[in-house]
Amino acid sequence: MATVEPATGSNRDARLDALYRRLDAHDMAPYWAVSTENENDEDAQILKAGKARPYVWKYNDIEPILYEAAELITMDDSERRSVVLVNPGLAPVRATVTTLYTAYRLNDPREIMPPHRHSINAVRIGLTGASNFTGVEGEDIVFGPGDLVLTPADAWHNHGNRGDDFAVNVSVLDLPLTEVLNAASFEHRYEEDGVAKSEQTARFADDHSSRVYGQGGLLPRFVDHGRGAGRSSPMYVYRWESTRELLEKFRDHDGSPYDGIAVEYTDPTTGRSPYPTMTFFGQLLRPGERTRPQRQNASLVCFPFEGSGHSIVDGERLDWQQFDAIAVPGNSWFEHVNGSDSEDAILFVVSDEPTLSTLGFLRRFGKTDSGEVVRLV
Repeated sequence: MATVEPATGSNRDARLDALYRRLDAHDMAPYWAVSTENENDEDAQILKAGKARPYVWKYNDIEPILYEAAELITMDDSERRSVVLVNPGLAPVRATVTTLYTAYRLNDPREIMPPHRHSINAVRIGLTGASNFTGVEGEDIVFGPGDLVLTPADAWHNHGNRGDDFAVNVSVLDLPLTEVLNAASFEHRYEEDGVAKSEQTARFADDHSSRVYGQGGLLPRFVDHGRGAGRSSPMYVYRWESTRELLEKFRDHDGSPYDGIAVEYTDPTTGRSPYPTMTFFGQLLRPGERTRPQRQNASLVCFPFEGSGHSIVDGERLDWQQFDAIAVPGNSWFEHVNGSDSEDAILFVVSDEPTLSTLGFLRRFGKTDSGEVVRLV
């Protein structure tokens, strides 16, 4: 069998440089490391890929842009008038963290956009105004501040405002994840009995979700729970009042040193997360409360609903107040602080934890009071 004699000396270095240029010219890359300082060290190359950065978007910056956009862009121009939060570490990709996309939207009074659907899971959260509107698969949902509305993958839905005043909401989608998996698609022609329509006909009572699923531990047997594609929670709206009430009930509980008092939204028919790709938490930080540092490979987007405070993410302090958005990239060390000694701070948190958990990738670590790193998940 023929053998290859190893090259040595300066000729080797010159030939390596030429080889690297040839690989690059043919859109290939080497998978070896001559030394850890070499620019072709494969481990270093992998870690050089674009990474989400810790970041905070200020609602004080977002709100005036929303109102100006409402003046300049009408429904005649575009059915979409949203401001997307682009993480500076991922730009120009429109992603807030690696797998999640966030957009703020202001709806004019009595403005309703036509139905559409997509292969992407999405939620919409009310921020201001009492009459934000989303119709999902024939359930007309009017929602206010803090309410969470699901628009599952492949479910027909339309958005808007049923009231006489402006309304602002924020959406979070697993769009970047579906794009990586070549699974993103959109459909805009809505029909009923073969006739195109600009609005869905209501097929459920407007209180269907709360009436059927709002009793906690009790589930009507005579109702079909396989709404939509059957892969997501059939409870399409979660009211903030219930979340806030449960947080308040546990105010005097020790809670978690890493999360304070946190409650998770679940699918009432399975107990699992509302989506296979995303889950949601309400998180209470009591006056003066500071969580212990933790690191997990799940990515988070956090929205303060009440109070103000700051988070320390990979050593960077991010100050926040109501309706800001905080990016906590996966594998970042982070902790949250309520700096007030008299007022609560409450965060609404979106996480891609279910995706990682299903794939067996979820990892979570925390630091004890003594600074020791312990495995949590």
